Amino acid sequence: MAGRGIRRFHVVSMRIAIITESFAPDLNGVANCVLRVAEHLVRRGHEPLIIAPEPAGSKSAGPFPYPVERVPSMSLPGYPGFRLGLPTRAVRSALARHRADLVHLASPVFLGATGSTVARHLRLPTIAVYQTDIPAYARAYGWHGAGEAAAWRWLRRIHNAADRTLAPSAAILTQLRAHGFERIWLWGRGVDLKRFGPAKRSAALRQELAPGGEALAGYVGRLATEKRVDLLAPVAELPGVRLIVVGGGPAAAALRERMPSAVFLGEQRGEELARTYASLDLFVHSGPHETFGQTLQEAAASAVPVVAPAAGGPLDLVEDGVTGFLVPPGSGPALAAATPKISTGTQSGKIKIASNRPPRRRLTVSAAPMAPIKVRAGVPASSESVTLHSWFMGRLSIRPKKGAAAASGRPVTIQCARHFTRTINSSGVLLVKRRSREPSS
Repeated sequence: MAGRGIRRFHVVSMRIAIITESFAPDLNGVANCVLRVAEHLVRRGHEPLIIAPEPAGSKSAGPFPYPVERVPSMSLPGYPGFRLGLPTRAVRSALARHRADLVHLASPVFLGATGSTVARHLRLPTIAVYQTDIPAYARAYGWHGAGEAAAWRWLRRIHNAADRTLAPSAAILTQLRAHGFERIWLWGRGVDLKRFGPAKRSAALRQELAPGGEALAGYVGRLATEKRVDLLAPVAELPGVRLIVVGGGPAAAALRERMPSAVFLGEQRGEELARTYASLDLFVHSGPHETFGQTLQEAAASAVPVVAPAAGGPLDLVEDGVTGFLVPPGSGPALAAATPKISTGTQSGKIKIASNRPPRRRLTVSAAPMAPIKVRAGVPASSESVTLHSWFMGRLSIRPKKGAAAASGRPVTIQCARHFTRTINSSGVLLVKRRSREPSS
């Protein structure tokens, strides 16, 4: 049951266009999240379309069980492995061909800004996911003051043009509100418990990585300036600890020189990555600008305790002293000081990581909170143009106000995103029907 006696169930397929700044074969949080969302939509019977920048060089990915439209791109100055999608008419053409019902902007900055403009011209409802802390990155690269302020203005314009902004963590939601973002809702992430789990732990891999029996402390993520992987140098110098670094990026060479005792494994995916996670004794995360922290969840799902900065997404994911430790952001010595606590805590039982279970405060895709849609009261057939994100979870949640038509036994019709009619009948059953319309041109 949902709300006041309204049954909820998924009865309609929607065509969702996901416009993303990054996609496979890229390895980063945005690309990974888009992959998982598209997979989820397909399983639920929806029809996603991915619009993404052309990858660098000869890199390729796929095939995928959904169309992927690539747009021309250029390399980001100073980071040749990351591509910027260029504004072209290809975005509008792709949305028209797909006959999209809704546009999902995945961490919109450049290509997402184009997608926002096109969606507005086509009168398509839009949802924007805030996933990359661009203003913080501006600070990390020395663009203080005007550069950071410009980043906030740019992102605020994109997100406030959307019908809804989704924030990945409570700390980020609060930050966005403070900077004038509107219509913000919390949307956490899930984690693949079939792929990541303690059963993947490998004695052979542990022997290969630490032949002297050292404790394995691991980091997984991009090797870039804003990730502050250099803060792990004090961890690498701890006696009896071997630092394992998984990932690639423009800072790789400098980090190898800074931490000669660390083991750099490069980029990993799939089962190889799951085996590495599970074989660690603890996971150390250095980045102070994480809006969520998917790698922290993957480590926790592998029954590995986590040390992370007490900022952003980790505040929602780590229970300090229970599933790991939160330390002051930007402090390498604090990360190193917490590492022995983890090592001794797991042996004494003070750190409790349940087998194959992420932290208690994790928000999964299937359990993310739904925002109620308020139906106007006092009229037999009330309608209002609204945008639902409930298709993401394959469920609908509509709660009429007291005195609304559903409460009086009369049907309530809700016009949603121009393309669907949702009617609550006298029995409180939510009916969904696609309205006929001509293809967009």
